[in-house]
Amino acid sequence: MFLELQAIVCTYDATPVLRGVSLGVSEGSITALLGPSGCGKTTLLRVVAGLEPAQHGAVLLEGQSLTGVPPYRRGFGLMFQDYALFPHLDVAGNIAFGLKVQGQGRTAPQRVAELLELVGLRGYERRRVYELSGGERQRVALARALAPRPRLLMLDEPLAALDRALRERLQDELRSILRRVGVTTLYVTHDQEEAFALADHVALLNQGQLEQHGPPELVYQQPASTWVASFLGLNNLVAGHWCADGRIATPLGQLACRHNGSIGAPGSPVCIVIYPDAAQFHADAPCQVSIREHQFRGRSHRVLVHHQSGLSLSFDLANPPGPPGTQIGLLLDPERIYALERSIEAV
Repeated sequence: MFLELQAIVCTYDATPVLRGVSLGVSEGSITALLGPSGCGKTTLLRVVAGLEPAQHGAVLLEGQSLTGVPPYRRGFGLMFQDYALFPHLDVAGNIAFGLKVQGQGRTAPQRVAELLELVGLRGYERRRVYELSGGERQRVALARALAPRPRLLMLDEPLAALDRALRERLQDELRSILRRVGVTTLYVTHDQEEAFALADHVALLNQGQLEQHGPPELVYQQPASTWVASFLGLNNLVAGHWCADGRIATPLGQLACRHNGSIGAPGSPVCIVIYPDAAQFHADAPCQVSIREHQFRGRSHRVLVHHQSGLSLSFDLANPPGPPGTQIGLLLDPERIYALERSIEAV
């Protein structure tokens, strides 16, 4: 493993921020550290960079411990949310800064030109920072972080300050650039769509603990807990029990579903995640629901339905099946229902 985090513990004023986080990162991969504000993802990034001491645990790079190695000797690149560009330097001066610090000033102009070509800013060498748009500043900051050819690149919410349209466009550009360079990357974000679009692997953090780690599609299709499901926007969580035939008994009826292969004993509690695209509506379906409301979301309609058991569920549909107040039958696709092993206490 290229980068290994072993049982990292970090506290601030006796308050635990990281609680034994262990994580492996393969060389050349992009790993997103994903979670809500305050979950510890930026602190974990700072521990890896050597900017924050860990009270316990170790950071290993290619099997060698980085304990005691100062940040400037780790050979890592770091890009912050506010980009931290030097306003008194032009674009070329910003990108070349790290190269000159490392004594590579003679080769800086060629490297600067290469990177400006890479990030789509050819000819911007003499532009001033204050003349640049938000997206252009983001590209310059990325070029500066890549200039010294870091062994590991760390990005802390680099797109958070941009508007949605620009952020979505730069997601694609950023992934393409990182792929072309081939640098191992740790990417901090609170945005699941951003993490899924950019990363090969996603590590979800919750209150300083690693909840789940894996490829984005696997994490989404097989959430490890109700917390992961809720954080990913999968809010249709329903309590149930295993039946002898492997189906789930729920207030909506007995439902077939996907699971990870470990089926509990009949009667044992389970939680099912019903995905927002699971629903089909037919007048004569045995599970009857009423449409409470629907909202146009641009790409789809969000439809909220209510079941007589008290359950409320929301689905994303191309078109609403009827106006609010309509009574209609609900069918659920078993492939779009996933059973969690653990209990439903949090739901």
